[in-house]
Amino acid sequence: EYTIHLAEKNPDINFIGLDIKGARLWAGGQIALEKELSNVAFVRTDIYRIDKLFAESEVNEIWITFTDPQPKKKQIKKRLTNPRFLYKYNGFLKKDGIIHLKTDNVGFFDYTLEVIDELKCKLLTSTHSLYSIEVEETLNVKTYYEKKFLEKGLSICYLQFQLPADLIQQSF
Repeated sequence: EYTIHLAEKNPDINFIGLDIKGARLWAGGQIALEKELSNVAFVRTDIYRIDKLFAESEVNEIWITFTDPQPKKKQIKKRLTNPRFLYKYNGFLKKDGIIHLKTDNVGFFDYTLEVIDELKCKLLTSTHSLYSIEVEETLNVKTYYEKKFLEKGLSICYLQFQLPADLIQQSF
């Protein structure tokens, strides 16, 4: 849903949606075909291979929207904002590229804030309650799951940040 919306609003920019689940990608592909969107593609892949999909400095922005928060302590390395993933993103994200995170999981959100601080990333925006502030149109897209979370009374957390220019791989 996010990929389609962004592609519709920005016809001169290419968007790629990644997921391991084929059904979601198929649905997105069908909608893109119906809407005749030529600036959107979907790739079924294991996220651990993301650094093999893009060339250096090829990507302007990364959107992490309502990913599995991997809440158990032993799952921390699987969180998409874990330092080992941020290192992978750094390989293809342009200098001054932006990473967006939108989630209903406060624990995952707070974990990400800690990682950002630890790695000395540049925090651009941060809120524990996205819809209590005025937001740009791209943030106002409510996916199927987001609508369900909001109906349950959950707040939507959002942040955007940039990786430091000197981010180097460490043993994560």
